[in-house]
Amino acid sequence: MSSVIESLDSQLVRPYQANITTPDWMLRAMEKVMHYYVDKNLRLDTLSADIMPAPQPGKKYMLYAHVPFCHTLCSYCTFHRFLFKEDKARRYFVALRKEMDMVKALGYDFESMYIGGGTTTVLEDELARTIEHAKTLFPSIKEVSCESDPQHLDSPGFKQLKGLVDRMSIGVQSFNDDILKMTERLDKFGSGQQTFDKIMAAKELFPIINVDLIFGFRGQTDEIIQHDLNMASKLDPRQITTYPLMVTHQTRKSVKANLAAPHHDMANQYRMILNTLNGQYNQLSAWAFGKANDEGFDEYVIDYDEYLGVGSGSFSFLNDTLYVNTFSLRRYEDRIINGKMGVEQQKNYSVKDVMQYRFLLGMFSGRLNRKYFRDTFGVNLDTALFKEMTSMKMIGALKNDPNNPDELIVTDNGKMMGLLMMKEFYAGMDNVRAQLRKPLKQCDM
Repeated sequence: MSSVIESLDSQLVRPYQANITTPDWMLRAMEKVMHYYVDKNLRLDTLSADIMPAPQPGKKYMLYAHVPFCHTLCSYCTFHRFLFKEDKARRYFVALRKEMDMVKALGYDFESMYIGGGTTTVLEDELARTIEHAKTLFPSIKEVSCESDPQHLDSPGFKQLKGLVDRMSIGVQSFNDDILKMTERLDKFGSGQQTFDKIMAAKELFPIINVDLIFGFRGQTDEIIQHDLNMASKLDPRQITTYPLMVTHQTRKSVKANLAAPHHDMANQYRMILNTLNGQYNQLSAWAFGKANDEGFDEYVIDYDEYLGVGSGSFSFLNDTLYVNTFSLRRYEDRIINGKMGVEQQKNYSVKDVMQYRFLLGMFSGRLNRKYFRDTFGVNLDTALFKEMTSMKMIGALKNDPNNPDELIVTDNGKMMGLLMMKEFYAGMDNVRAQLRKPLKQCDM
């Protein structure tokens, strides 16, 4: 292939060439640093809680709803989920809508709603009813994002979601049948070609389709990565998300690290992703790509500093405090029946902790901004987070924007660092979920 492409206006456009120069030892060091901060800040030294705080004037909020059911459980997944049983799932959706009523009574309204799982589309009729209820309660909701897997795309009830869901994110993981077989998805969801055909047929149902891919599997060669990217590009979805495989304490135990590729493969695979997708798409975060810059994507925490979660196993972040809903289905249902919200625990964070968290999100999203830190925390970013800023500049991850002194440019090295930092943060959150699920008995499931 030629190294230059002639565009319609006869200008020569060079393909994107990712400039990732960070050595492997530095990537490993970053992972160790993140391990330290994740272990420090995600400890379960929480206090009991029974209710969420009321909303504060002038703040914007996002509503998260969790649906913890799947027809089959993937061995590498540590999200809060249980095997699907229809009677339990229908009772759960009723409780979920009642908890939304309690949130409304507190005075909340929301600009956006994200529904995650589990598999959110296990009962399309209940999901549709829940979205309609949320839009009635919270009239400011402009966008509803939802997740699904390939199994449900051609189910009879899937079309009920047309006009209700604005963005459907589909967990493909890979179009390669060998990878699908290794991850126990081939028999569950069909071949890569079958998934491709289902997504192509479902595109007309939703304004935004997002295709989720995962890289970092053992045996996932450069050719397989490129084939996955090419297949996704042929679908021409509005968004493509390329997650790195996240091996947590729980997944290490369950799959014995048989699924994960060697560490040094990640930078090479990420370089290939950047080179392939930049130009076709705008980069929304270290691992998300979209046709437009102003539409929501899976990492809703970037667009919303504050979010409220409903449902078993959901998290909320309000007023610098993390709130955790019960992970027991039995206790969740009992609490809602007795007029209580699902929240059971809370943990408050210091201003410094929250600033470091926002710095992480800024690196990950490529939106690090000095004015945001001045307006939000009343601090000078360069001095308040001196160690973080200095280290990122020294390794070429950050540089000043010559056109705007408030803006910082996150380089390709910075994107690589942001990806690693967010991966470790999410792995830490998965470890928290594992700890919260560990005490559950059969009667809780």
